[in-house]
Amino acid sequence: MIDIKDLLEKSAARHTHLCPRQVLGVRVALAGAAALGLSIPCADKRLLIILETDGCFADGVEVAMGCTVGHRTLRVEDYGKIAATFADTATGKSLRVAPRLDIRQRAFAFIPDENRHYFAQLQAYQIMPDDELLSVQEVTLNTPIEQILGKPGVRVTCEMCGEEVINEREVFCNGHSICYVCAHGGYYSPAPEFVTTCLLYPQVME
Repeated sequence: MIDIKDLLEKSAARHTHLCPRQVLGVRVALAGAAALGLSIPCADKRLLIILETDGCFADGVEVAMGCTVGHRTLRVEDYGKIAATFADTATGKSLRVAPRLDIRQRAFAFIPDENRHYFAQLQAYQIMPDDELLSVQEVTLNTPIEQILGKPGVRVTCEMCGEEVINEREVFCNGHSICYVCAHGGYYSPAPEFVTTCLLYPQVME
């Protein structure tokens, strides 16, 4: 039987305190696994979790499920939302779990003796029934699970920048294998002195 208090203690140890978002992370993880009929923790890489934010919520999910970035079973698509999608890699079924839209009001009503909203949320999120706390929606991933995961061990060299690309993350353009950054741009820009003025295959950028 899952001891939610133990999971919350493990999450709190990462922050030296426990906050409502950590509690939501744990509850969302437990609900997602239960809805898919998977055991906790999920150590066999059958489950892929896609988080829609990072921070305390992410720690709660990770502690509860045992999924990690290092095991390639946990990913973040940062939409700034407290939500997570649980994808069963064996069946292809995916469920998105998120707090109900009026969750703060529900929590305050659930703990009427606590007039501080933060602490009402902290207490209520631990004990509210799943159907009052969360919404569970079946979803279809726009990118197939196999493509999201790629193939570990596969390596190619980008024909533009020369850097290695792993896990089938290369982009094929005009018959050439190039990295995503060279094809579409990335989250960084090289310093001016490192910018190449003449691209090897300028047509790939068209």
